[in-house]
Amino acid sequence: MKSRRLLPALAWLAGSTLAHAGPDDYVVMPTVEYGEREIELRIGTASGEGGEPRASAASIAFGYGVTPWWATEIYGKWHRNGATSFDAIEWENRFELTEPGQYFADLGFLVEIERPRDRAEGYELRIGPLLQKDIGAVQTNFNVLLERHYRSSEPEATELGYQWQLKYRWRESFEFGAQGFGDVGKWNDWASAHAQEHIAGPAIFGKLKLGGRQAIKYDAAVLFKLSDAAPRQTWRAQIEYEF
Repeated sequence: MKSRRLLPALAWLAGSTLAHAGPDDYVVMPTVEYGEREIELRIGTASGEGGEPRASAASIAFGYGVTPWWATEIYGKWHRNGATSFDAIEWENRFELTEPGQYFADLGFLVEIERPRDRAEGYELRIGPLLQKDIGAVQTNFNVLLERHYRSSEPEATELGYQWQLKYRWRESFEFGAQGFGDVGKWNDWASAHAQEHIAGPAIFGKLKLGGRQAIKYDAAVLFKLSDAAPRQTWRAQIEYEF
């Protein structure tokens, strides 16, 4: 039923559209908390290669669970690559397509639109399925994302990327696991192995309840290069205030 509301729009988007993992990128969850509001901060930094300066990024967002199956967030994004500057405005929408535990895996869908400050970059659209599966005390996530720029001065191509996460649910206030991100190039013509970007490493997570609906959530990771084109080391963190 939820999926029927979205199928026409998603089919159109899939026909027209990855995910270059920025230093502050994060693993998107398929679940929605109805009525929940949140203020979110994301930061990250990645080592430069070949004498290039370290690349850093940050974003701040306000999000709201509009319905039991739709959550939306508006982001302001900044980046630093020698100098700090405002980068883009982003509108993220997550759709929960199945009830938790209803099927073999929980399914969601991401639709994200970004308007870069540099108008020559046009608009960026990122879409894709969000998968989550609990195996005992371990939560597993895997997302496949398509990304494309529109109305940009550069040739436009649809690119393919992925995100994954493993989280051991030890205590709600402190959990641990691993995260990974990658880009393979054009969705229908993958780049050579040395040109693809793959990073992964250990991560920590937690949720600190403050009473009522208020809580602080966090996760952080240190990610290492798994391919020649990836940054040698990436540090990223995310903190949310939910109310």
